[in-house]
Order: sequence, then C-alpha cells, then structure tokens
Amino acid sequence: MSDDAKLALDTLTDRAAGLVNPSVRLGVTGLSRAGKTVFISSLVHNLLNGGRLPVFEPVRSGRVSKIRLEPQPDDAVPRFQYEDHITALVRDRIWPDSTRAISQLRITLDYESASGWNRMFSPGRLSIDIVDYPGEWLLDLPLLSQDYRQFSAATVARARSGIRRELSAEWLALCDTAPAEADADEGRTRALAEAFTRYLRACRTDERSLSTLPPGRFLMPGDLEGSPALTFAPLPDLPDGRAASGSLHAMMERRYEAYKTHVVKPFFREHFARLDRQIVLVDALQAINRGPEALLDLESALADVMGCFQPGTNSFLSSFLTRRIDKVLIAATKADHLHHESHDRLERITARIVARAMERIGGSGAGVEVMALASVRATREATVNHDGHPLPVIVGTPIAGERINGELFDGERKTAIFPGDLPRDPDSLFRRIDEVPGQPLPEVNFVRFRPPHIEETGGGLKLSVPHIRLDRAMQFLFGDRLA
Repeated sequence: MSDDAKLALDTLTDRAAGLVNPSVRLGVTGLSRAGKTVFISSLVHNLLNGGRLPVFEPVRSGRVSKIRLEPQPDDAVPRFQYEDHITALVRDRIWPDSTRAISQLRITLDYESASGWNRMFSPGRLSIDIVDYPGEWLLDLPLLSQDYRQFSAATVARARSGIRRELSAEWLALCDTAPAEADADEGRTRALAEAFTRYLRACRTDERSLSTLPPGRFLMPGDLEGSPALTFAPLPDLPDGRAASGSLHAMMERRYEAYKTHVVKPFFREHFARLDRQIVLVDALQAINRGPEALLDLESALADVMGCFQPGTNSFLSSFLTRRIDKVLIAATKADHLHHESHDRLERITARIVARAMERIGGSGAGVEVMALASVRATREATVNHDGHPLPVIVGTPIAGERINGELFDGERKTAIFPGDLPRDPDSLFRRIDEVPGQPLPEVNFVRFRPPHIEETGGGLKLSVPHIRLDRAMQFLFGDRLA
C-alpha cells in the first residue's frame, strides 16, 4: 500500500507539471548491444538538424517551428550525454559506449496544432523526456514476485541446460562444496557471488549472446559493486522449510531480499512506473547468427521484459493517479545489415519472437507495433553480377579487425557483401529448432560496420545522420501528441 501511494503521488506530481508544460516520458530499452545509445543520439540529431523525416507528419507538414534541448526535469538522474555520443558517431566514426546506467534527456518542440480547437487550448509545446536504461535492469522486475527459493530453482535449472551447463560448471561445482545449511561465511559467500557473476558474463559474450541474465546489476554494478546487496548467489537443491538462522541459506536469502528492496523497487517506482511510451530495441540478427539456443533465450528474455510493462489506455481523470504505457514499439535494429528485400522478413521474425507479449499488450488497449529500422544507416545497397545473375549486396566499411571469408579489414576499406536470406515464414525457423534441436539456423553474414562518413554542407555544417524508418518510429511514438 505504501508503494502504491508513492506511485500515485509521483504520478499526480508529474501530471500537474504537465498541465503547464505538456510532456511525454519515452522509455528506451533493449538488451545488451541492441543500439539504445545510437537510437537516442540519432533521433535527437535528426530532429535538431532537419533530418530527412518524410513519415514524421508534424515536421513534414511544416507545423514544427522550433526544436531545442532543455534541462531535464529530474535533477538526480544523470544526463544522457548526447553531445559526446554524436561526436563519436559523426566526427570519430566510432560507435558510442553502450548504456551502463539510467540517464535522461529532454527535447522540446514548439508546434502549431493541426486542429483549430486545439490551437485555442494548447500551448503548442511538447517536451519529450527520453529515459534510457539497460534492458538487463528490466529482467530484474520479475524478481519482485519471486522469493529466494523460486529464484534459485529457476536460475539453477537454466544453468544446467544447453550451452549454459558448460559455462556454469565452475559456479555449480563451488556450490557443491557449500551446502545451504553450512554456517554463513563471508569469504565463501563472496566466492560464490564472484563465480556466479563470471557465469553471467560468459553467457553475455558475443560468442554466446544469451539474454536471460538476472540479476541485471551483477553485470552492471556501478557504485553498488562490493555491497552486500550484490554479494549473493542462487543455491541449488534447497531443503524444504525455513532457512536456519546463521546458515549460508539464510544469508543468501537476506541479501537477495535486500537486492529487491534497495535496487529493484526504487528503479520500478522512480523510473519504470512513470513511463508513458516505450520502445524496445531487439537485435534479432545477432541471436540468429549465434544459433537456436541464443534465439530461444532471446524469446524468453523478451517475454520476461515485456511482461513487466503496464500497458493500457489512460483517460484524462484516471491518468492523474495511475500511469499506463499506452504505446509500445518493438524495433528490430540494424536493418541496414540486410538488403531492403529482407526487412519485412526481419519484422515478421521479430514479431514471432515477441508474439505472446504483443497479444497481451494489444489486448490491454495499448497500441503496439513492430518495425525494422536502422538508427544510423552504415551501409548502402548495390547489385553485383554473380555467375551471370544479379545479386543484391550491401556496401560499407567493416570495423577494424572484422574478418570476411578469412580476410582481415583495417577499418578504412569498403567492401560489398551478400548478407544472406532470412526465411519468408518465421514459424519455419522455430519449427526447425523444435524438430531438429541443435540444427544451425539460416546463415546471415553479420558484419559490424563503422558509422558512415557524413559530408558537410557549404557552410561547414554536418548533414543529419542517415537512418532507416526512424521517422516512422517518431510518428508512432509521439506524432499523435503533436496533432
């Protein structure tokens, strides 16, 4: 009841402020390397620099008169360092650092409403508060409904299956030497926590690309590193009944509950529960490249992530006490790594991955959409002659160290590659996994490219960052608020 009262008070405060300065809180999340930082940087850069946004109606029609960055409303939240990130993209042509903690940025648009009625009562100004947070933190929210026994059982069961079995061997072997009923010991507890963290990090490497990795702060500890709230681990085969006082089981259980109280609940109340709109960035290509287990793990992780959303419609009166996410966009990123002929296939595969969550969100009355996009387009399309037949390829500059057919690239030379074909029917992809476990998925030539060279205008000004469907994403996420 106390938490609900605090949430209602926070919502009421936000709505009261919104009467004077209308705003929409846009949450941007995605699992590791999905492109959250790049998405925000490109969105802001295109708005500020007159980017090509033909599907974003308010800009296309000329109703937006001014766009500017303003101080964010939450002084205790780090600012999203837009200037540093866009410098890395545009000047240095390197991808900016990935999201490591929560951050925020406010961009404000002055506009003329398309409705004469609205022009009479609306100030013609909308602030978009972009909230960037790691998707791994979302994976912690289901822990709020799990006790330590449930958490341990689910985590250990995953660790004993598939490729995780090998990666978890050190941690599980250490658990065998530390029975739950043994006396609590700080050295043993720390050793278990460190081995468990190494297991989670091994799962997240590029070679594995597994996604279901709670607790999220074990991978991104920040200033909590070394604290008791982050010094625990699941224990296998816990005995029935209450943990004995002074036992290892009791210590782990207490610290797990401390993690929920001091880490997960504040994130939920102070940030997640205050969102109006949400975009979830999904790197489906990486999972397909890594094989069936990575793809199924991504499906499971996204089901957990999106199961935490509070979707629904907000009436004028109810919105003052409760807050619902009324639009969710699931965006398959890095569409520039495929020829445009495969973009619709990428969308269908991504929709299949999140099918269960989409059904729940759509049934709540909230809007939900899936699209393939590239926040920054790092390639261009071309056609080459292959054995007398035209072959669609993409052309770009591979990052230094990338190998293609044994050839090592230096980060300066461009090349053309055939990215491969995704299946037309996404269900066939999952049927293949179910019917023939361990069978490789269709090969996609996933190559990491450098950001594109952006030419300057005659006045020395940089042109806007090229993209694919970023304008369509803007129209869905907040175009209606500028109507």
